[in-house]
Amino acid sequence: MSQLADVAVFAGQTVGRIAATLPGAAGIFQDHGVDFCCGGDQTLADAAAKRALDVDTLISELAAANPAGEATGFADDVPSAQLIEHIKTRYHAVHLRELTWLIRLAGKVEAAHRHSAVVPAGLVDVLARLRAEMTLHQKREEVVLFPMMLAGGGPMIAAAIATMRAEHEDHGAALSAIDRLTHGRTAPDDACATWRALCTGLTKFHNDLVMHVHLENNILFPRFANTSAADATA
Repeated sequence: MSQLADVAVFAGQTVGRIAATLPGAAGIFQDHGVDFCCGGDQTLADAAAKRALDVDTLISELAAANPAGEATGFADDVPSAQLIEHIKTRYHAVHLRELTWLIRLAGKVEAAHRHSAVVPAGLVDVLARLRAEMTLHQKREEVVLFPMMLAGGGPMIAAAIATMRAEHEDHGAALSAIDRLTHGRTAPDDACATWRALCTGLTKFHNDLVMHVHLENNILFPRFANTSAADATA
């Protein structure tokens, strides 16, 4: 495919940009554990090296996933107002709702299996803290940042975006803590239905949050990072 014809050039592109413009790339990156949201500014070559992956093989997978050579994905060229609305309805409300019941499930598992060596002890606290942080984070976006974007930018938008990026890093750290406590969101072979449901729900939440942060860090935010006037797609 033409987009991947020059392997050296493609290997030097950032994984965030690749995920934003190449259909199917985000799924491949998730399969290989490549961080394309908070770590979206790393090159494909660096990301492959970090995960001990062969970059040529990874490029071949990306090419196979998009044989038509399409250059744009859903969100890369969608208007900013539409993308913001999608983020609010598809992710903001969903995250908080799912965290509420994941906390309940985690509490049941911790209580019922407190003597198990592999019980995710402390998971409730991690999830509760994450919910509190995300509640404030999303409110700041919806009340301050998103209206600023819809108005076309402004002198304070770079600082606001930097703050949101830093908080996204905190979200990523929370996901890592969840993975450590739950052994990669995997229930033991003899786990009860509640434990299995918890791991399934955590995996869905993890994948959603990764995609959410990707849409903001790699697609929405770059449109406004250097704007002080109405020069971004509205």
